[in-house]
This record gives sequence, structure tokens and C-alpha cells, in this order.
Amino acid sequence: MQLKNDLLIRAAKGEVVERTPVWLMRQAGRILPEYRAVRNSLSGFKELVETPELAAEVTIQPVDILDVDAAIIFSDILVVPEAMGCTYEMVEKRGPLFPKTVRNEEDLKQLRVADPHEHLNYVLEAIKVTKRALNGRVPLIGFAGAPWTILAYMVEGSGSKTFSQARGMLYTNPTLAHQLLRMITDTTTAYLKAQVEAGANLIQIFDSWAGILSPAHYREFALPYISEICDAINEVPVTVFAKGAFFALEDFSKLNCETIGLDWNMDIAKSRKDVGPNKTLQGNMDPCLLYSSFETIERETKNMLKEFGPYRHIANLGHGVYPDTDPEKVKCFVQTVKEYSHTMNK
Repeated sequence: MQLKNDLLIRAAKGEVVERTPVWLMRQAGRILPEYRAVRNSLSGFKELVETPELAAEVTIQPVDILDVDAAIIFSDILVVPEAMGCTYEMVEKRGPLFPKTVRNEEDLKQLRVADPHEHLNYVLEAIKVTKRALNGRVPLIGFAGAPWTILAYMVEGSGSKTFSQARGMLYTNPTLAHQLLRMITDTTTAYLKAQVEAGANLIQIFDSWAGILSPAHYREFALPYISEICDAINEVPVTVFAKGAFFALEDFSKLNCETIGLDWNMDIAKSRKDVGPNKTLQGNMDPCLLYSSFETIERETKNMLKEFGPYRHIANLGHGVYPDTDPEKVKCFVQTVKEYSHTMNK
């Protein structure tokens, strides 16, 4: 199906665009009363993720309400460990909790390389339902967590400030870490290929805990597996967003992907230099800007757009939008990007 708005795809491929495309990580979610109405009618977060029609509904809400240039399928990176046999619970106000963790070879034997059509079919169905409902209005982004980030949760058992159990494994049992990363990578590659087959127009790989590794460990335990996934997905553009991995930007220039996501700590000019001219950059406004006045949001958004320049940029925040953000402030950010970048690109 021909896209009516293909700005995101063209910008990712480095084509000239009439204005900068804009979307937000975590745009489908708690900032919208419409999302909360759907969520509150259910038993919890996981029921929403696993019900294709409802996942599609909340995926499309920000397109209707915030007027963004892309939808991102409503799901979670932790569906992958669940599909592998490492189940999680989503605890209100606490985040994910894994009743069983992977700490030794016996734990590893309990896992499988998941078949996306068997173990993650609800996500693929949600993509198909969303595509039909969007009817080509905007592209649909599919996603998964990067292997290191998924390992971090499976070994740690929950979110953490240090991920000391997961990082410790890289020193105490690197062989086990690589075996687990191999299984996660094989699962993730098949899963993302299946998302593309189901209709995803672009793929994003989230390495949320990239920044807690040393550069040496990142190059051994994270980068090769991301690189392998990028090499496998050649049907649609791929974005790699590795939060905090400023030390790896030069390495990212060699990845077989179109776009590199920047968090708000990353200097735009230096990132552009490190990544090189052949990659599009995505980001990187501080999500906390959206707590400020409309005037400040407009001013800072214009400054960001000037720094990135009119081409090879996808406007976004440097991380997911925070749940207590006023949707009107988000609309201000989106509209400012659209209006100001249109004047820049003339």
C-alpha cells in the first residue's frame, strides 16, 4: 500500500524532504487520557499488549491526537524473553519483574529460541490490524530490544540502577552470557523479520541499557549482536537507539542501518561527525523540556532543528515521553517541528 505520508522513510534513507518528520518514543501511552481509558478497562498492561485490536487502537491514538508522522506498534521489549520461556510480570509503579532469572547453565536449558509465529503471533496480528486501520496515513514502526538490554533484564530479574548481576556475568561467566545473547539474537532476528512481513515499514532496535557498559564490554557483548540483526533486516530502514552509548557512535557508523538515535546527553555536532554523512540522526530533545512553557518549547525546538539541519534528521525526544507530560505541550513540540522545519527546508 502506498503511504500518504512517507516523510519518515525518505528521511531515514537520506532523501531530500520538504520538512523534518517527527514522532515520539512512548507516544502511545500514559500521557493520553484516551490510552488510560482503554488501559483501565483491562486487567493490566500485559492484557493490552496481548490483545491485537486494543494494541492497534492505542497505537493509532497519537496519530489522531498528536498528529505525529509515524505510529509505533504498542508492545514491549520484554515480550521476547517471555516468548523464550522467561516470563515477566508488570508491577504497577515498579516496572517489570521476572519470577525466574537466568543465572547458570541449568537456567539456560529452560529457554528456547522462540518462533515468532507461534510465541509472538499477537504482536504480528496487532501490526496487521493497525496497518489496515491506518490505511497508509503514516508509516508503522516495529521494534525490539537489543540483545544486551534483554539479557540485562533476564539475568537481573527487574529494572536496576546498576544491573550488577547482569554486568557481573560478563566477567564471571562470559561463555554463558554469549550463549544467552546468541539465543536472544536468533529470536529477535526472526521476530523483527516477521514484523516486517506483517507490515512494519521501519524497525527500531532499543538498547536501553547500552550506557551502563564499559566501551570494551559494549564492543564484545552488545555491538556484534546488533550488527548481526542490522545485517539480517534489509527489507525496510532500521534505526538503532542505544541510550548512553556516546562512546560507540563511531562504531555505529559501520552498522548496516539507516538511522542512529541520539539521547539528550549526546552533542549533535559531535554525533554527526562521529556517525558520518551516510546516516540519518534521530532525536534528541530532553523529555523534560515538555514540562516548560509553550514559548520555551518553541524556542528550544527551533534551536534543535537548526543544529541538526534540514536533512537526514528525524525529530524526536532523546528518550520516551514521561507519563506526567501535558499532551498540549507534546502537540506544541510536534507543531513547532512541522512549521519551522518547513521554512528551513525551502
